[in-house]
Amino acid sequence: VQLQASGGGLVQTGGSLRLSCAASGRTISMLTMGWFRQAPGKEREFVAATKWRGGASYNGDFVKGRFTCSRDDAKNTVYLQMNSLIPEDTAVYFCAAGSRSLITSATMTASSYDIWGQGTLVTVSS
Repeated sequence: VQLQASGGGLVQTGGSLRLSCAASGRTISMLTMGWFRQAPGKEREFVAATKWRGGASYNGDFVKGRFTCSRDDAKNTVYLQMNSLIPEDTAVYFCAAGSRSLITSATMTASSYDIWGQGTLVTVSS
């Protein structure tokens, strides 16, 4: 499967963006799909994930109800709706695909994912 992330851009503090991750080559319906981000000079960190049976998990340190991860298996696409953005959210956002059997704690670890998209840049101005 190949992943193509899109939807990034420049937004002011308090604004919203919706990121999309379109998959091709294979259906994602049986896969765990994750979102990670990497800010300049920082490690890649977990943002959100959705498992093949639905539901989502989030990084409780900074998401705090602002982001929603969803999937549309019919469109083979995963979304990350981001609201109330702040400058600290500035980063390259990556989507990734992993096994359906990942347990919740594993979905938060980048090494659990086998396939990565190229990333989309989100810049939040103050």
